[in-house]
Amino acid sequence: MKPLISLIALNYNQTDITCEFLESTKKLTYPNYEIIVVDNGSNINPKEQVEAGHYPHTRLIISETNLGFTGGNNLGMREAKGDYMFIVNNDTEVTDNLLEELLAPFLADDEVGVVSPKIKFFHHPDIIQYAGFKPINPYTGRTGAVGSREKDEGQHDKLTETYGAHGAAMMVKRSVIKEVGMFANNFFIYYEEWDWSARIRRAGYKIYYQPKAIIYHKESITMGKESAIKAYYHTRNRILYMRRNSKKIQLIVFSVFFALAVIPKSLFRYLRNAQFGHIKAFTKGVAWNLTTTSISN
Repeated sequence: MKPLISLIALNYNQTDITCEFLESTKKLTYPNYEIIVVDNGSNINPKEQVEAGHYPHTRLIISETNLGFTGGNNLGMREAKGDYMFIVNNDTEVTDNLLEELLAPFLADDEVGVVSPKIKFFHHPDIIQYAGFKPINPYTGRTGAVGSREKDEGQHDKLTETYGAHGAAMMVKRSVIKEVGMFANNFFIYYEEWDWSARIRRAGYKIYYQPKAIIYHKESITMGKESAIKAYYHTRNRILYMRRNSKKIQLIVFSVFFALAVIPKSLFRYLRNAQFGHIKAFTKGVAWNLTTTSISN
């Protein structure tokens, strides 16, 4: 009587990390799940290493090219058999009752479409990364995570409706995916979970943060320096998100704000730091939106 849950994780030249994730899933107590690992065009085929780990319930799908976060997860969802899809980063480690707790809000309320767990930093397990999201500002395209970098002292231990699911760990009901669709492929990476969350909420579904479900993320607590490719996709997709999800007046205000504030500030910062590759990536991200439709394939 337990619905099947499909865990979908991507691997891209991080097979050791992926196997650590798979090793952690051996502690899961939920009895009915499958794991789909999508290799996103890694330089070395991970099949031999993954099979050597003898991970139960696991299927490996090989993509010859890097489909990005969006395309890779969409490929996994198309192959998945579950009633629920758990999109999860390969650089996480799960806790034993994670799936049961994520499933609970769905079983209590048919209007729940997505549930994300409390995400904490793996190397700082008492520090919160995510306890829900604040709404995206409709005029700046910016937001922040509730509880970010706070010490976990139980202050965010209430099941709460939130504005956005976290791309590192989000469980989605299959029927919602059938109605709303998968990730928009043209995001590739960054802002894709916000676009998906916005579409799901417009369809009338709720998104919940579930504090009883805990997962540990190996992302650095300082997040590291922004690379040129990250600058490109963050810039490109921030604008793309607003094009796809804003009302006309909001998009006009955002465009003026971006032109008069964001562009000069960003270019000055990159010039000051002699990050000329970042300048090229930033301007390329802006230009992409001037020549490319916002409609995803």
